Amino acid sequence: MNSYLRGGIEIDPTIAYFSMEIGMETAVPTYSGGLGVLAGDTLKSCADLGLPVIGVSLLYRQGYFRQEITEQGEQKEHPVLWNPEDRLLKLPGKVVLTEIEGRDILVQAWLYTYTGNTGMDVPILFLDTDLEANREDDRRLTDALYAGGQEFRLKQEILLGIGGVKYLRSLGFNQIRTYHMNEGHSSLLTLELLREYQRTVFETWDAETVWDVDKVKSLCVFTTHTPVAAGHDRFSFDLVERVLKTGLSMNVIRRLSGEDCLNMTTLGLNLSRFANGVAYQHGDVSSGMFPHHRIDFITNGIHTYTWVHEAFRKLFDRHARLWTNDPKYLREAMTIPREEVWRAHLDCKNRLFDRISKLMGATFDPEILTLGFARRAAAYKRASLMFRDLDRLIDIAENSPGLQIVYAGKSHPKDGEGKRLIQEIHQYKQRIEKRTQKLKLVYMPNYTMDLGYCITAGVDVWVNTPIRPHEASGTSGMKAALNGVPNLSILDGWWVEGCIEGVTGWAIGDLDPRLDLSAEERDDLDCRNLHDKLESVVVPKFYEDRDGWAGMQCQAIAINGSLFNTHRQMEQYVTKAYFTSR
Repeated sequence: MNSYLRGGIEIDPTIAYFSMEIGMETAVPTYSGGLGVLAGDTLKSCADLGLPVIGVSLLYRQGYFRQEITEQGEQKEHPVLWNPEDRLLKLPGKVVLTEIEGRDILVQAWLYTYTGNTGMDVPILFLDTDLEANREDDRRLTDALYAGGQEFRLKQEILLGIGGVKYLRSLGFNQIRTYHMNEGHSSLLTLELLREYQRTVFETWDAETVWDVDKVKSLCVFTTHTPVAAGHDRFSFDLVERVLKTGLSMNVIRRLSGEDCLNMTTLGLNLSRFANGVAYQHGDVSSGMFPHHRIDFITNGIHTYTWVHEAFRKLFDRHARLWTNDPKYLREAMTIPREEVWRAHLDCKNRLFDRISKLMGATFDPEILTLGFARRAAAYKRASLMFRDLDRLIDIAENSPGLQIVYAGKSHPKDGEGKRLIQEIHQYKQRIEKRTQKLKLVYMPNYTMDLGYCITAGVDVWVNTPIRPHEASGTSGMKAALNGVPNLSILDGWWVEGCIEGVTGWAIGDLDPRLDLSAEERDDLDCRNLHDKLESVVVPKFYEDRDGWAGMQCQAIAINGSLFNTHRQMEQYVTKAYFTSR
């Protein structure tokens, strides 16, 4: 095939990976957080493993947003200023999308190519409607990620799912055997496939259209990331009927997506040959939410080469030489001399503290135990839980050489609770500063991939305090473990599988969800368990047994770093989902 018509893409993909957000690097701000970074890490491992995959997403000319935080903790959102031409190649072709309110909308694509460590390329298409020929409101569809109301969101998802399939066809990619929907945002691609595989059956004088559901199911794979009902996209049928113009009757759409509304997860599940949650526990939770579907699990991972800090990369090159091609060789981290591990960790720590000094004007001491908490500011993640008993936390700090805490995380612009959490932490910071010098706290603004790389490697302990079972997976703790940082976490998401008490880190409480307790009682109990573990185990271990601490760092790398990575994850997708006879 003429490579110009294919936009210069040199592979013939058989797998198309659709995701509303894909995070490849900070300079390409087409992601908001964990979901997008996971998608990017997944595609990077596909390149490393030589899988014939193409990614499909949307181009966001204003990114998600750049976060500013005032001294009072008020979050302010600003557009991200970036030029797609600096990192992406504009492809020459365009497609016409008539499915949005029945009018013609031109769609172009930008190409990002990631080259794996064996030389294999994985292309990623970022769709864009900012073309002069389009109506002004249609041009704005690819301005920002997760912006606007229900109608705007539905239009973006039409563009991703239906527009994505159409653009692949325009490039001549007709041999795709698997369409992988990373969450329900892209589920409308199934309707485009239904339209492609429709048949006309003639009986006497009447012709009847038959939608080949089985054929579409044989092509599709679905991954759900959301363990709470409110997190699944739903659109009223009144809105769908007005906006979505596919040629399929509303009766067909209702049968496939739910009788009450268009549930994007239900649509994806009904038209997929394989579905999975993103951790062992999350698979069970998802099965309970959608009991009429078989939902397996494949635990998420991280791309090791992206997330291992430079200091540890050099260490692994010396002591686990094959790790770049196969992260399982990180098991050899058990043999790394403890003093080398600690020196590498201090390098990471000093680099983080230099950044804190320049950005925040705060001085952190590398000899002081430092806790890290960086993730999306959402209420269920309970970022302020450790301050619930502030007096005890201060006592723990004052009865030891001290404590330091590094926070980061954005709240969705419309998430009032999340924004209040950021303000609450800043209020605690002000109260702490009036009472003690032994407990220090910073909240670093504008959490990006670059900042995440710095924080996950530069703290001593990674803390996670979600309300069980609301954490589907949680990959930030995996990044910390890869860099020799033990986790101190509620047993939720991946930590149910990754926690070996006193070996890879520590659990806060146990697996009992305490459903008999009120929210207040539950939070009190979790805070008490967190402080108990911190005071009686973590603080003494850090300050009194440095060699033992370095041993735990080696264990976190060897056990968790070697397992919770996207190479292992993609090997499981290949055997369970992609190349099977299901």
